[in-house]
Amino acid sequence: MTAESADEVVASFWERDDADAVAAELGGEVRRERFHGEDDDEDHPWTVVLPAGTDAAALDELVAEYDGWLTSTEDEAAPDQAPPPLPTEPRRLKR
Repeated sequence: MTAESADEVVASFWERDDADAVAAELGGEVRRERFHGEDDDEDHPWTVVLPAGTDAAALDELVAEYDGWLTSTEDEAAPDQAPPPLPTEPRRLKR
């Protein structure tokens, strides 16, 4: 996945025409997204990179109309909470 900055919103679509329509309406840039491990170029979605100030209601409506999805950069960020502590002794299964 390409690295998006915090000042961008990314919407993904399966069809190029759908991505072009959303980009034209909201002023975005169309790119081709790659799935990890996918070899067939026809299976990669089209993404529309939009500025962070994009109208959220209009974007949600267009994503629903064209059967797309929003890509969150928060999922890729480091978690806010610390992982649980590791055990200090081996676990005994039989006594």
